[in-house]
Amino acid sequence: MKNKLIMVLLFALADILAAQTKITENKDAFGLVVHGGAGYIYKGRYTNEEESAYKNKLQEAIDTGYAVLSRNGSALNAVEKTIHILEDSPLFNAGKGAVMTSEETVELDAAIMDGSNLKAGAVAGIKHIKSPISLARTVMEKSPHVFMIGEGAEKFGLDNGMEKVENSYFYTEKTLEEIRKIKEEEKKRDQSYIYKDENKYGTVGCAALDKHGNLAAGTSTGGMVNKKFGRVGDVPVIGAGTYANNFTAAMSCTGHGEFFIRNVVAHDISSLIQYKGMKLNDAAKEVIMEKLLKQNGRGGVIGIDAQGNITMVFNTDGMFRGYKLNNGKSFVGMYKE
Repeated sequence: MKNKLIMVLLFALADILAAQTKITENKDAFGLVVHGGAGYIYKGRYTNEEESAYKNKLQEAIDTGYAVLSRNGSALNAVEKTIHILEDSPLFNAGKGAVMTSEETVELDAAIMDGSNLKAGAVAGIKHIKSPISLARTVMEKSPHVFMIGEGAEKFGLDNGMEKVENSYFYTEKTLEEIRKIKEEEKKRDQSYIYKDENKYGTVGCAALDKHGNLAAGTSTGGMVNKKFGRVGDVPVIGAGTYANNFTAAMSCTGHGEFFIRNVVAHDISSLIQYKGMKLNDAAKEVIMEKLLKQNGRGGVIGIDAQGNITMVFNTDGMFRGYKLNNGKSFVGMYKE
């Protein structure tokens, strides 16, 4: 009996030492993971030049955020700077180049969250602030609130020095052509509410882990093309499209927002990690590949945890995505490799 007890104690000690070694090995981990939207992204849809443009812009965003982290910057700063690059690019459905509403305007949503203290900021229905992600961070840091919308959010931003632009700043020839084609189809079919599958999904986001062990996540979007009635998707809903918690992971989602709201997707993944002890990638697969698919919910999620483990799970044809970690691993892709 005594020998058996000694053996049990020795095995327990070995497990503790192994766990401590793992923590030690990963204590200096840092990096980030990025997405530029999920959906009908398949080989053959884009020319070689278009593929290169998307990949190069994703790489620029990743390198920008990674540079912040490598200089001992915060995960929050890395997330914001990374998303700035994507908001300023006409390639993605966020900021300049965002899809248009049925009224041929652009309405933007964004959210950011600090995993170290669970503080968050979110905005919706933004028409005149150049960087919605920065406005979301301003809400988080300079107000007692989490979520602001429309004119009130914009006034708050302007009062705090945010850059104002005309709504036309966000327009591109591609998005104008897209919305007018959809509206012509509506007239032909005598319908008032048509979403083409290939136009449903699009968002940009980033999740980061800094050298201090803190996590942060942010997401920015123009929402659904041809949206009406002040529709808001999952992006600014904390726990649905954006979530960060140092004890679990930081995540940004992209996809058909209504499903992500109903299933509180980002928080659901976090809960699987926290309460069931699941690994980040396994938890993401459980929600995106099982739970959502059973409801015909389409989209994806990117995330990173405190040990530098990442996930980039999607149930669509493709997802613009990439990551860079301090262990030298990096990747940029579009399709189901």
